[in-house]
Amino acid sequence: MEKYILYARKSTDTEDKQVLSIDAQLTELRKYARDNNLTVIDELIEKRTAKSPGRPIFNEMLSRLQSGEANGILAWHPDRLARNSVDGGQIIYLLDQTSLNYLRFPVFQFENTSQGKFMLSIMFGQSKYYVDNLSENTKRGLRARVRNGDFPSQAPFGYLNDTRTKTIVLDKRYSPLVEELYVSYARGDQTMEQLAYFLQENGAITSGGKTFKDDKVKSILQNPFYYGHFLYNGELHEGRHTPIISKALYDKVQQVIETRGHRQPQVKEPIPFLGLLKCACCGMSITAETKTKTQKNGNTHSWTYYRCSRKKRAVKCVEPPVREKDLLPQLSRLLDEYQMSPEVYDFMTDKIAQDEQAESSSNLSLLDDLRTQIARLNAKQKILLDSYLDQDIDRQTFLAKKSEILSEKKSLEESLASLQANQNYWIEPMRNWLKTAKSICYLRENNDLNGQKALLSEIFGSNLFLHHKTLTQTPNAESPKTTFRKGAESGFCLWQKLGNLNQKIAHSGEDLDFFSELVRKRGLEPPQDKSY
Repeated sequence: MEKYILYARKSTDTEDKQVLSIDAQLTELRKYARDNNLTVIDELIEKRTAKSPGRPIFNEMLSRLQSGEANGILAWHPDRLARNSVDGGQIIYLLDQTSLNYLRFPVFQFENTSQGKFMLSIMFGQSKYYVDNLSENTKRGLRARVRNGDFPSQAPFGYLNDTRTKTIVLDKRYSPLVEELYVSYARGDQTMEQLAYFLQENGAITSGGKTFKDDKVKSILQNPFYYGHFLYNGELHEGRHTPIISKALYDKVQQVIETRGHRQPQVKEPIPFLGLLKCACCGMSITAETKTKTQKNGNTHSWTYYRCSRKKRAVKCVEPPVREKDLLPQLSRLLDEYQMSPEVYDFMTDKIAQDEQAESSSNLSLLDDLRTQIARLNAKQKILLDSYLDQDIDRQTFLAKKSEILSEKKSLEESLASLQANQNYWIEPMRNWLKTAKSICYLRENNDLNGQKALLSEIFGSNLFLHHKTLTQTPNAESPKTTFRKGAESGFCLWQKLGNLNQKIAHSGEDLDFFSELVRKRGLEPPQDKSY
């Protein structure tokens, strides 16, 4: 007995597409069954594409056929059953296994014979070809739209798809909200959650009818569509739709997102003067630690101590720690000895200017003399060449004299270049040193501890020690001898001389001419190979 399952399918579950397809198929198939006295035990309706396998209702129908519940299928056309090779092959396999004996189509005649199965295979292949060809044509059309600057998909929030012109136009209701999102987030005082709540308050919903969440707001803020470009297949394209925001505003928002997206590392405030001092007892570096105490009333107090690091296990160090509040005044007083007053700074600046002018005048005459000698050698070289061309001298004499002239000329040119490059070369380092000495007053008044540490390191190198909570420049006899870093010893001596001259001015009222001897002294500027 013939028992049929009626199967009707359309390719989409969207209600406004192929809306008459299912009803039309059911009407035609029911009429066909009545006219041919076919027994239909069930009607199956599926709204899924047959481009790829995996349709649940179709697979259920095949299982019922294999179980013997029915032995025939009634469908409008073979392409309703399969548009891919897997599903088509399953139908033909069931025909071979006699689990399926009858196939009826109002628009296609089928007989369960080798010729009939061959023709059915051709129909399935033709259906697959139609789907593949349709896909290629669709992709080609989408690529053409992209090249024309049209976004070939659903318009994002703030825009609408115009079905008449097949373009994307501004949504006059929601596009101002998009601009407000960008402006608010660019200020840096709004979070994604706050912006999502802002959209909810204004009645904005997604294309799926849901309220906006944080991730959806972030996707809006990172979409280049809003400044006139769009992404398609991972590639950025220029669009011809109307932008809502400027590219500058978009870039500013991306910068805010990047900054907020990375948790800023908490920078621990460095303790000043670490690495500057050494222990007078064992010669090890002085370290620092901060201790905090919380009282019962909730008040918190902290103290910073400087102490020996005690890294030398062979020596038992007994140097006591010293509080930072007791150490800082000692360091400040030490710098005070090398502070340069404005009067001294102005005096020495004038002296440098006088020396610079005098040296420039002297160098000018030397430069003119060198240029004159080089010009004279050029003339001699020309005369020598003329004599050789006139055959007044032989080639051997010409080559010997030419070599002599070129050698002397090269020496003069190097002297000229060296004098031009190094004239007044000491002046700029000297002026920088004067500015450093003058800045001591500023560093102490503004409590610039890092600046004070840098200056103390420049003056003393690694020759500052703590002995019984007191700052000293002399280590114990038992401690290792401390050496100066390269180029620092001569500089330290001149800083010491500046300190001594300051004391002379302060105690005996000596004239400022004492400071003239500091001008052009070796060691104030970076070490040089040349002598003064």
